[in-house]
Amino acid sequence: MAKVSIKNGTQHIAGIRDDRTVYIDGVLAGDVTTHPAFRNAVKSIGKLYDFQADPEHQELMTFESKPGRRVNRAWQMAKSHAELVERRKAIVAWAGVHHGFMGRSPDHVASALTGQLMGIDVFRKYSPERADAFQEYMNYAIDNDIYLTYVIINPQADRSKDWGQQAGADLVAAIVDEDHEGITIRGAKMLGTGAIMANEVFVANLQPLKPGEESLAFSCAIPMAAKGLKILSRKSYEQSAVSEFDNPLAAHFDENDALIYFDDVKVPWERVFTYRSTDACRAQFHDTPGHIMQNYQAQMRLTVKLRFLLGLACRITETIGTHKMPQIQEKLGWLAAKASMVEGMLYGMEAAGRMVNGYYVVNSSLLYAAQVLTQELYPLFLGTIRELAGGSMIMLPSSSRDLENPELLSIIRKTQISAAMPPEERVKFFKLAWDAVGSEFASRHHQYEMFYAGAQFITCGHSFRTFNWPGVTGLVDEMMSSYGTTPEIASAAG
Repeated sequence: MAKVSIKNGTQHIAGIRDDRTVYIDGVLAGDVTTHPAFRNAVKSIGKLYDFQADPEHQELMTFESKPGRRVNRAWQMAKSHAELVERRKAIVAWAGVHHGFMGRSPDHVASALTGQLMGIDVFRKYSPERADAFQEYMNYAIDNDIYLTYVIINPQADRSKDWGQQAGADLVAAIVDEDHEGITIRGAKMLGTGAIMANEVFVANLQPLKPGEESLAFSCAIPMAAKGLKILSRKSYEQSAVSEFDNPLAAHFDENDALIYFDDVKVPWERVFTYRSTDACRAQFHDTPGHIMQNYQAQMRLTVKLRFLLGLACRITETIGTHKMPQIQEKLGWLAAKASMVEGMLYGMEAAGRMVNGYYVVNSSLLYAAQVLTQELYPLFLGTIRELAGGSMIMLPSSSRDLENPELLSIIRKTQISAAMPPEERVKFFKLAWDAVGSEFASRHHQYEMFYAGAQFITCGHSFRTFNWPGVTGLVDEMMSSYGTTPEIASAAG
């Protein structure tokens, strides 16, 4: 049997051991694969690639991109409902490795760009040359199974002004020069979630641009170690974790967020996909299935995360002995119903999908409806878990070192009582629960799930735009047409 090549964790980690310029706490980080702010998250990404390369998971996780080469199914452009379900099973399995806590795992931007590739004709309408560049780049990205992140949002700055009206030079990434070799970019983009662990970054504009902002209107792909590309990390929750025992999620799954500053970064034409067209920047997301596919992946990941939180909620009630109380079962039933609703909407958007350019794509209206609902649901989930837990997540030992002190351990064993588990295990469990619900790491996830797809007026706008309004107003019109308006008809009906 011919040997099959599949990207593994060792290969990925070796691939990001480069000269990328990452700053944290005022200094250059150096090798991100060994730096204490990032190394465990890097290992977690490595485990994803090891998972797909494991012979037990190869068929589930990968498909053949060319003879002898298998890549992650996130790159797969499904041609039927059955293929889409196969692809979903792979993405859900990968999310299970990080329990849904890595929102920019490699399958996210792969899904976005795969959706854009499904609509390659949209690129051709604006520029055949840029479309060819995108097609060639995607061939490279797929065959090498690269980890792409993206920066598609501009710095907030003064929200009362358009991007082209902002005070101060070099705020928003813009084309400042060009020649026969390519374009030069200067300025900033956000939020580079996962950028520190990725191979490359996709740069684009998800936010609308206006005429006159053509210098901001481009999309391209850049290696993370490109000359002039500077990555400014936020605080590392991994580095701040007291220990794996005290912060088990933050210690492993802090994917990081970063401001990306382009300090005269040169991008060759073969990596430029839209160019000085404000409408092309919009179209690559919304006239192709790109925006749909990236948010479909997010809903798959979120189903896994909600199930994990649901499991935490159940274990909390078992641990403190309230799980048989009717009012507690009501709360758990509510959480279970909400988690099942999200999962059911995932299956529904698949079943109600349609063919687009020969590819099977989920129902956009149901997708955006799920997105609006889950933006509201995540904070409610966390709030309900807090109610179920009461003070149990607060009155915990200060750190794992308390358990190493014989005198303190004796007290801990007398006071951390549970019918479900020994005292040390109770402490361990509630440390996990707090890291998921109440820690700084958890607070970031709270904010992330509320805003990763934009403010709610944006997601509600997508729901409004894609809903079948004639279908529902037609029901009203049908009823109205079934009776008349004259008093004689009205009295006869009475």
